[in-house]
Amino acid sequence: MEKKYMILKGIGALLAVILAVILICGLFSGGDVMYHLQNRGDLGPLTRANISYLNVAAPTATSKDGTVNASDWEEIYPYIVATMGENRENSYVLSYLEQDPYLTNIYEGYGFAKDYGSARGHEYTLEDVAKTQRPHALANCLTCKTPNFAKLVNDLGVSVYTMPFDEVLGMMEENISCYTCHGNDAGNGGQIVITHSYVNKALGENTASIDPATLSCGQCHIEYYFTPADKETMMPYGSVEAMTPEAILAYYDSMEMPDGTLGFYDWVQESTGTRLLKAQHPEMETFLQGKHAGLLNCADCHMALEMAEDGTVYHSHLLVSPLENEALLQNCATCHQDTDMVSMVRRLQERVTARETQVGNALSELKDALSAAVQEGKLSQEELDAVRKLHREAQWFFDFCYVENAEGAHNSELAFRCLDTAEARIQEAMALLGK
Repeated sequence: MEKKYMILKGIGALLAVILAVILICGLFSGGDVMYHLQNRGDLGPLTRANISYLNVAAPTATSKDGTVNASDWEEIYPYIVATMGENRENSYVLSYLEQDPYLTNIYEGYGFAKDYGSARGHEYTLEDVAKTQRPHALANCLTCKTPNFAKLVNDLGVSVYTMPFDEVLGMMEENISCYTCHGNDAGNGGQIVITHSYVNKALGENTASIDPATLSCGQCHIEYYFTPADKETMMPYGSVEAMTPEAILAYYDSMEMPDGTLGFYDWVQESTGTRLLKAQHPEMETFLQGKHAGLLNCADCHMALEMAEDGTVYHSHLLVSPLENEALLQNCATCHQDTDMVSMVRRLQERVTARETQVGNALSELKDALSAAVQEGKLSQEELDAVRKLHREAQWFFDFCYVENAEGAHNSELAFRCLDTAEARIQEAMALLGK
């Protein structure tokens, strides 16, 4: 019995030595210091519960504005920083104007009729905003393109939004990065920091009702507008309940413009006279209104958990579709079990895309019919304004679906509801025009 005890004691001592060696190697190899050591071995599917986070002091910022950037964190979080860089592999851009020619017509008079391409990796945000053919006189166009802009607003206030674009662009140093989601103390406990001031201003205490990982992405993946007074980026709601396309439209309709009229608009289309809205990319709003929001957050579906060879488990910061990652698809199996998720979602997206094409072409026909009615001069201003109201609403509901990048995967019910609503407004407007 004593011999058995001594053998076990010796094995325990040996394991302790091995563990110490591993930890020391981690400390001096630039690894993640084995802060996920508990995950060594085949323990089945990884979950967030497998992660043990570091508790470290933030490194000294090397950027001019004091933003701790990715290269500053690289020695502490090498795997995370490496996967962030892999977003550069997502470099393909599809021209939506070539894919869907009707867009050029419905966006007539606005920048999106000149240049509108699909989103690509976060590593390209500054490059893309600098090269876009859509005009941008003011710095507010940089809102979601770089952590340096958020830091500048946090340091100097809303006056930054009206600074000249070219002047501020020259001050920007990094694409979307660590500060955007974690502030300057990234990683301790995996905490999220909402660094965009307008999010906290718009939602206030209601930020607590949204999963931090979702709200972190939602700082940028939202519908927003620039306030008429100071061109500040702002969200058109103050709660999750007010994030529906109907509620947001009512918000815009009730806004008083500088000329005293009611109804915010992004541009007045010259040929129709309609005060039109341009939806941005309401991913968070669409997701939060769907059934998935009660079960998952953005990271669950777009940031896979990975294990490095040394046993380190970490959230990959290569942002991908769950359809392209087997580990992420496992989250779907919790509810969908043995369903072929890739085929199911692709079929759904094809249905949404086909419906978008149908409604988009109908919207283009309405725009042409209204333009012709304006030129003919046979209708009174009151009659034209009734059609313009329907035109504005039809375009808003169509756009809310079209520009949401999931093509129905986040919330198919909302996607079809928006398109059905847009079609109904189009038919009502065409009837008023005698079509």
